[in-house]
Amino acid sequence: MTDPKKYSRKVLRYPGKFMWRVLKGFKRNQGLLLSGGVAYNSLLSLIPMLALILIGLSKFIDQEKLLEIIITELELIVPGHAEKIAEEVEIFLGIRQYVGIIGIGVMLFFSSMAFSMLENAMSVIFYHRIKRHRRHFLISAIIPYMYMILLGIGLVIVTIIAGVLDAIEGETLTILGKSFGFAWASGIGLYLVGILGLILMLTSLYLVMPVGHITVSHALLGGVTAAILWEITRHVLVWYFAKLSLVNLIYGSFATAVVVLLSIEIASIILLLGAQVIAEFERATEELVRAEKEESEAEHQTKRNSREC
Repeated sequence: MTDPKKYSRKVLRYPGKFMWRVLKGFKRNQGLLLSGGVAYNSLLSLIPMLALILIGLSKFIDQEKLLEIIITELELIVPGHAEKIAEEVEIFLGIRQYVGIIGIGVMLFFSSMAFSMLENAMSVIFYHRIKRHRRHFLISAIIPYMYMILLGIGLVIVTIIAGVLDAIEGETLTILGKSFGFAWASGIGLYLVGILGLILMLTSLYLVMPVGHITVSHALLGGVTAAILWEITRHVLVWYFAKLSLVNLIYGSFATAVVVLLSIEIASIILLLGAQVIAEFERATEELVRAEKEESEAEHQTKRNSREC
């Protein structure tokens, strides 16, 4: 019976050495190339996926309210360009009556590409699991659409929370003769809900995408770390594109696509680096267990030989 905490302490005893191992593993697995593939497919999937989700939800929730929520949440992923993406989705929604069954099928296909590419990238990083576990192709085919359903449910929950926050925004609370307003509640509340949703999404990706079993604690740690790193990076990107970047002068009308692709690629690097940390932690733990087992067997063999002599 192995003690996970004991091996965890041994692996993390030298954090600098462990992070160097993670970076070497990320380079060995062509992490930047994988991140570029995930980012490209995410860019292809973004608008069709949002359009399909809005088509389904707009039958029950006001379309303008949904677009407002999507802009708020997209700011966490593509800072500074969420409104332009929402405008493209709104244009499509205006002509949705002309989209037939074939068009819906094509949109479903493109919407799934980001998740399929991410699953393939995870399989490269967790290659040591492929030797022991296999995932049925039907499960891989279903996973992207399950995530789309979950994103739709998440959007409904955020919309309900936004409605509650809007309702109390104009209210005041009086304590000891002093009145306190809730004008700040809507903005801060939606921001915190977005961060929580991002953490849950990242955690679920670490749990579901790799073949085999990952402990919830490891996945949650990876999700929280990746969310914090991305939030820091997001603010840096907003500052850079607002103050220093020449992307609009260089790329002109293509600037939005370039900035969105770059933002998603950086997010993909952070996501896959988190996966690499979990994978290297698992491999390092397995190596310690194997080394301890071999040492124990060698010790028993030595004792057996000494008795025979």
